[in-house]
Amino acid sequence: MSPFSMPLYTDKDCDLSLIQNGVVALIGYGSQGRSHALNLKDSGVNVVVGLRADSSTRAQAQSDGFKVMEPAIAAAQADVVMMLTPDENQPEIYRDHLAANIKQGAVLGFAHGLAIHYGLLKPRADLDVFMVAPKAIGPAVRAEYVAGRGPAGLIAIHQNASGRARDLALSYAAALGCGRTGIFETSFKIECEGDLFGEQAVLCGPLPRLITAAYETLVEAGYPPEIAYFECVHEVKLVVDLIYARGIAGMRDMISNTAEFGAYRAEERIIPPSVKAAMKTILDEIQSGAFVKDFLGGNKEGLARLPDLRVRAAAHPMEDVGAAIRKLVLKSAS
Repeated sequence: MSPFSMPLYTDKDCDLSLIQNGVVALIGYGSQGRSHALNLKDSGVNVVVGLRADSSTRAQAQSDGFKVMEPAIAAAQADVVMMLTPDENQPEIYRDHLAANIKQGAVLGFAHGLAIHYGLLKPRADLDVFMVAPKAIGPAVRAEYVAGRGPAGLIAIHQNASGRARDLALSYAAALGCGRTGIFETSFKIECEGDLFGEQAVLCGPLPRLITAAYETLVEAGYPPEIAYFECVHEVKLVVDLIYARGIAGMRDMISNTAEFGAYRAEERIIPPSVKAAMKTILDEIQSGAFVKDFLGGNKEGLARLPDLRVRAAAHPMEDVGAAIRKLVLKSAS
């Protein structure tokens, strides 16, 4: 019996020739886009890249050996059109460049479910619509492939006009290298809401805030900033690497008894059970669409606030200490 609740596929379940026998147009060439392009090319797929004339990544794509053209032109010649631009740009790109130009019966693909799940764009009814989402940041998608491995991946089907959408999604995922590890089948809703929740409830918000508060506590108590950085920031990677490789229980097997006992003693005082109520509120806002409304409402209200938020975060004194520490450590490691 499988230990997993979702269907799981590997390379043996994927027909790589399906994606090799067509043209794939990648719209966007950022962190994910470049890794998708290189992995697909190395898997024998005919890849073209669709970028606007003023795109900052156009030169990189050309340097990597890809044919680069306007998105509308790329879409017109492709059997699979993969949307790899930022979420907030996808509705406009589809409306203005893709909708009228994608071939009849082609595939529109995504690496994240937001635009489809929240109805930001409405694909034509004749198109297959799938998602292939490697569970890794862009550079790791490429690094895992080059190392002969591959990131785990998710697929989901939104429209299956041809009856072959799942087979095509599996073929694309295998070309990325995901079939070497495992490909789970899910839905646009589950991937999108789960991804947003993980970012907001743990990874990109609370974890940095917890780290920053701990750093400030030591410095305000008179400890050298360098010590505060090592203990509260630098060593996070060491613990996360253990969790990644062994799980939380396995991590605790590898640390000292002192560290383990101290963790049990402190954890609920730092993060009390009531935190789950706040997490539930965040999940409710994601599920209801309130988060996306705030992010893209009006004249993209949330996006308009981002520059000021970035400046404020980057101005924290910890960032200067961290830059010096990282320069020292990375120089030693190279």
